[in-house]
Amino acid sequence: MSVSTAAADQSVCTPLPVLGRDVTVPLVTGGEVAYAALDYAASAPALQRVWDDVAAYAPYYGSVHRGAGYLSQLSTDLFENARRTVAEFLDCRPDDQVVFTRSTTDSLNLLAHAVPADCQVFVFETEHHASLLPWQDARVTYLDAPRTPQQAVETLERALADRDPYGPALVCVTGASNVTGELWPVRELAAAAHAHGARIVLDAAQLAPHHPVSVTDLDVDWVAFSGHKLYAPFGSGVLAGRADWLRAAEPYLAGGGASRKVTRREDGGVAVEWHDTAARHEAGSPNVIGAYAIAAACKALTEAGWDTLVAREQHLVRTVRAGLAEVPEVRILSLFGDDAPRVGVLSFVVEGWNSSHFAAALSAEYGIGVRDGLFCAHPLVRTLLGSDPQTQGECGAPEAAPGEKSLNAIRVSFGAGTPDEHVERFVDAVRELVADGAKWRYRTEDGRCVPAA
Repeated sequence: MSVSTAAADQSVCTPLPVLGRDVTVPLVTGGEVAYAALDYAASAPALQRVWDDVAAYAPYYGSVHRGAGYLSQLSTDLFENARRTVAEFLDCRPDDQVVFTRSTTDSLNLLAHAVPADCQVFVFETEHHASLLPWQDARVTYLDAPRTPQQAVETLERALADRDPYGPALVCVTGASNVTGELWPVRELAAAAHAHGARIVLDAAQLAPHHPVSVTDLDVDWVAFSGHKLYAPFGSGVLAGRADWLRAAEPYLAGGGASRKVTRREDGGVAVEWHDTAARHEAGSPNVIGAYAIAAACKALTEAGWDTLVAREQHLVRTVRAGLAEVPEVRILSLFGDDAPRVGVLSFVVEGWNSSHFAAALSAEYGIGVRDGLFCAHPLVRTLLGSDPQTQGECGAPEAAPGEKSLNAIRVSFGAGTPDEHVERFVDAVRELVADGAKWRYRTEDGRCVPAA
């Protein structure tokens, strides 16, 4: 290998500093090991840069939009600048609104609250529950799981062609699956939606941490994502996009901040004039630190360079896929096929193993944290596993004991902060567990597989 090639490979494989990178955990077999956090799809560790930025601001913490003092004005400016930073990160259109929420789930429930009363919503059964379930008050059409990106577009086009063409319609689709990591044809789905007079919201919870997301280029009407998957602490999220439905809807929460003017009526009641800005749906004292943390993460990822981040992550994806391919007992779950582009999220099952048992052994014997279960995407995982749609199963924990068949899969996920050593240790651990079995005994406790005492 030439010096220049080696240097390029080294730059691709350099992880961004994250909190917890030096944490050690005990092993049931004795000793300790550096924890390999491979559950980024659930919550990514906070970037050190984000944590440092938040810590630097903390002494200046103050009320927002309500104070004349220096710290209040500083915090207000920081909060509104964070909104502008997020709009730039998402390449929003000039008239788009950026609303700060608690999470992707909160964002999509906010949008569901804002859709017109006669709106028809189209959503694939492959969605995370955050984007599958909020539309209960609308007319919902659930679409079967497609097996190719083109089939996804065709399925949506047929469904939209059969709808009432005179009422409002909304399509909700993920950018990257939280189960398979596969990228969805968002731009093509947006074009299909708009061609049939519908709008589209993008669930970017798994896309935004791994790829640049441009509202303008993808031509989506709204985008939602969570801070805790974007290397920021818990408790913050974003809904960004078109303002008209948001302005027309009653505030998501009623209270201070959402109201522009409140007066007493002659009949003794109160009359309220609501804001028509993003503040309309941000009642109460906002999560300033959460908004600032999201903005800090947006800046950190942008400055790190998406080309480098994506190349590095794809290097890790290839490492994991190549390693698992060498174990015949492992089956990687996929909708679109082995060659489908994906982010750093892969789910799999292991022949002869209860998925919870396998995940517990990875943690207890190797210090590797993965996820097992249905990943809050029950219909999709059941489809991928070929199980009866009525079969009982929990979002996280199976009822089967170690060694028994379970309705669950194992998910490994990683990103900008993952060292090569962590994914290499994971692949080696999978090989060893399949070849030699677990070194420890396990039992089921409260629905979870845990090491036996």
